[in-house]
Amino acid sequence: MIELRVVATDADYDSWAAIKTAVVPNEPTTAELVRAGDEDGRLLLLAAVDGADVGCGVAGLSDFGGRAFMAARVLAEWRGRGVGTELVRALSEHARALGRTGVNAFVYADEPHSIAFAEHLGLAEVDYQLEQRRTVGSGEAAPVLPHGMRLEPLDARREELLREAWPVAVEGYEDMPLPGPVTYRLEVWLRDEATLPAGSFVAKQGGEVVGYAGLLEQADPGVAEHGLTVVRRDRRGRGIGRALKLAQIHWASRSGLRELRTWTQKGNEPMQALNRSLGYVDRARVLTMQGPLP
Repeated sequence: MIELRVVATDADYDSWAAIKTAVVPNEPTTAELVRAGDEDGRLLLLAAVDGADVGCGVAGLSDFGGRAFMAARVLAEWRGRGVGTELVRALSEHARALGRTGVNAFVYADEPHSIAFAEHLGLAEVDYQLEQRRTVGSGEAAPVLPHGMRLEPLDARREELLREAWPVAVEGYEDMPLPGPVTYRLEVWLRDEATLPAGSFVAKQGGEVVGYAGLLEQADPGVAEHGLTVVRRDRRGRGIGRALKLAQIHWASRSGLRELRTWTQKGNEPMQALNRSLGYVDRARVLTMQGPLP
């Protein structure tokens, strides 16, 4: 018998993080990181069979398209036994209670079983995200800054500088080539961005924020992930984005990191090309699947 329960205890968070990491080893997590992502409307579920946890699920409000977000993950040896279906049923009920009728889900392009499961639920591919990675060497060079520009790390004034950068960030979110309008919220921005504040920077010219690049803590030791990289619309094409990325690479080198990872969307080929020019290599591809709630 499949039993579902809402994640509530420390042991539940540990179990949820362990299952998610086992199913998606490319995106390892910890109970602490899972807790840190808590927000209104998010539901975390565990699925157990004979008292053993074999699956986990999450549902909440998606940041784009006016839809819900949903993910159901089941340990490989327990697939095909209805665990994923039970998780999806409960997650869909929760999404409907949030007032959503459509869903965004994400599956790796090299996992045909995941794609088939999503298609069986009535979802179709509408977009993809590309992961790129860069090995960090010792002695990475500091950037040569465009004339009149200075970079300020966020470690001393994280929330203050994030608030200053928010109007520029909004421009970036509005310009993202996503299948639906973005509804990113300031409270989420303040919570999730620049979790490695010393490796996150604002670019200023004439005292105004003209660019931002965030760096995020990861569960994998020695690895960090790029958050949003954005340049104000009227200052794009002047080397500011490149300078921000190089500053992060330089900081990562001095801080003993071994690898940086980043994700970009289909339609954002200029950023993908910039990353490649800086030594990033294409890796995984994740498909965005959309449709009505199952």
